[in-house]
Amino acid sequence: MIRPKEAVRLWVEAFNAGDVEAIVRLYHEDAVNHQVANEPVCGRAAIREMFAEEFSLANMVCIVENLFEDGPWAILEWRDPLGLRGCGFFRVEEGKIVFQRGYWDKLTFLKQHGLPIP
Repeated sequence: MIRPKEAVRLWVEAFNAGDVEAIVRLYHEDAVNHQVANEPVCGRAAIREMFAEEFSLANMVCIVENLFEDGPWAILEWRDPLGLRGCGFFRVEEGKIVFQRGYWDKLTFLKQHGLPIP
């Protein structure tokens, strides 16, 4: 069984490769991904759509600064090459991500990638 910390290591690897299918395989069918700058995304199919859209808009890289595990939780502190920083909390049950919450500055991200500001 994949431990939470290992699940997040695999998630980072797939994220950095822009591999939507590899990322989605790490989530439970009914998972919730809530990036607090956005509305929660519920279910594996919706999470697939979210990552496919995001990867089509920007070249994103997650550089791990710290990765901790506490029971069913993995806590990731990250940065990207452009200086954006954030953190993510992943609840992993039976080897699958069932809940993810991320904190990062959406305005800075949009400006760095030349994306429209809503």
